Amino acid sequence: MGPARVRLRGGAVLAELTARFGAAAHAKVLAGEVVDADGTAVDDATVLASGSHVYLYRELPDEVPVPFDMPVLYRDADIVVVDKPHFLATMPRGRHVAQTALVRLRRELDLPELSPAHRLDRLTAGVLLFTTRRERRGAYQTMFAQGKVRKTYLARAAVDPGLVLPRLVRSRIVKRRGQLQAVCEPGAPNAETLVERLAPDGLYRLTPRTGRTHQLRVQMASLGLPIVGDPLYPKVIPVPDDDFSTPLQLLAQRIEFDDPITGSRRAFVSRRQLQGVSS
Repeated sequence: MGPARVRLRGGAVLAELTARFGAAAHAKVLAGEVVDADGTAVDDATVLASGSHVYLYRELPDEVPVPFDMPVLYRDADIVVVDKPHFLATMPRGRHVAQTALVRLRRELDLPELSPAHRLDRLTAGVLLFTTRRERRGAYQTMFAQGKVRKTYLARAAVDPGLVLPRLVRSRIVKRRGQLQAVCEPGAPNAETLVERLAPDGLYRLTPRTGRTHQLRVQMASLGLPIVGDPLYPKVIPVPDDDFSTPLQLLAQRIEFDDPITGSRRAFVSRRQLQGVSS
């Protein structure tokens, strides 16, 4: 991964970085490991204006290895498609850095410009597409952002005999910074999902028409059918980082789209299976 960019408040760089990030940042400045926008190492006498940026490599936290493989479903000069396991974040965020799909793949495939075209939640498994080169990134990311990709998910949940399915679930979902859960609120709908039950034992097909944060998990919980293994919905259940015993039973099973570069129709399908619902 590249260095972290830090926007300064202005003044003595050493004092500011030490106050904000502690002794580790102090040591990096003295060791010449922090540079300004021109690539010049800052030192204990450097003063920069407010709004200036410096760059440094942050210390990686100790991470619990995610003990599941990530098979490559397809690879060519432009894209890599993988079958992401549960518990592996798509890209670095917070305490998850090395144990992410992006960092693993950059190392394993020796592709330093690899970038995700979209994201899956850390707890969601399934089909995930990456671009291999910077010049291809925009075309594929735009395709996902504009809703031009048909996505199909499978989920396990309880069965409510009184609930009429299939149904199109439309709701307004809001996710606020600093809050673990997204919530449904009154107002114009911004999230739509077609919910179908495929089997009597609680296997569902979910076809989202939008891509809000935690959309499928929130909407299934709103129907009284929270997805099996969900530690956030309908209530938050703390789970240690080293507990891989109860994966969320949600799988990004298939994506289908017209390739923005070649124009050909593409479809990729996960080879993973969901566990059955416990009685």
